[in-house]
Amino acid sequence: MQSTDLVPRIVSGVVLAALALVGAILGGWVAAFLLAIVAAIVHLEWVILTDRSPWPAAVFTAAPVVAIAMIMIGLVAGGLTLVGLAIIAAALTLDVWRPVGVAYASLIGVGIVLLRLSPDYGLAATVMLLAVVWATDTGAFLSGRSIGGAKLWPAISPSKTWAGAIGGLIAGIVGGLAIARFLGFAPGGALVAVVAGLSVAAQAGDLFESWVKRQFGAKDSGQLVPGHGGLMDRVDSLVFATGLAVIVGWLHAGPDLARGLVSW
Repeated sequence: MQSTDLVPRIVSGVVLAALALVGAILGGWVAAFLLAIVAAIVHLEWVILTDRSPWPAAVFTAAPVVAIAMIMIGLVAGGLTLVGLAIIAAALTLDVWRPVGVAYASLIGVGIVLLRLSPDYGLAATVMLLAVVWATDTGAFLSGRSIGGAKLWPAISPSKTWAGAIGGLIAGIVGGLAIARFLGFAPGGALVAVVAGLSVAAQAGDLFESWVKRQFGAKDSGQLVPGHGGLMDRVDSLVFATGLAVIVGWLHAGPDLARGLVSW
């Protein structure tokens, strides 16, 4: 990355992080509104990338947005069912990228809404998730640039290195546990494993998006975010990490996802 790209990257990253924190702290309809916008933009970027046109797949953009609204008024099962039906309907178009796109956008929108709305520790779990992802991304970027070395997976992402992956994992663990400790959760072995898993998932999400873009010969998913490309380029790590957070939370504490994620 050229030095001239670094300033807009930092500024846009700070702005997006501030918006995410405001949404997480305020919760409720503010968080839902922001996440609905994110899910819609991510899906549209996915559609334009994989379909080369916003139509006809863009009709599925409404699925995560409506599902979030349904969840906010208490129709959680209905919202999740809607997403499931949209994925099935997209699959019936016989384009494999369309159902994946609906699931991808829904993970970050619906997944974080469910985590934040958890009756216990919703804010803490959301902030910890964001901290792990941001620390992982930052650690990978800085260590990769400063150390360099062997490439992680050059066929998928030529710029990523093993030094960056390891640095990102260490930073993600440290950042996640620091926030957890600040919020009053003891950093025991189970929580360390969860945070490490979230960090690995974040890096897997980054690699997945790089792989998808490579299938279509694209460098970025869009041009919305200065220094980052599209919004999907900025939240790719968060998508997979959110998916893992929801799975871990559900397996550990059922519908109380946040408690299941942070309370060990």
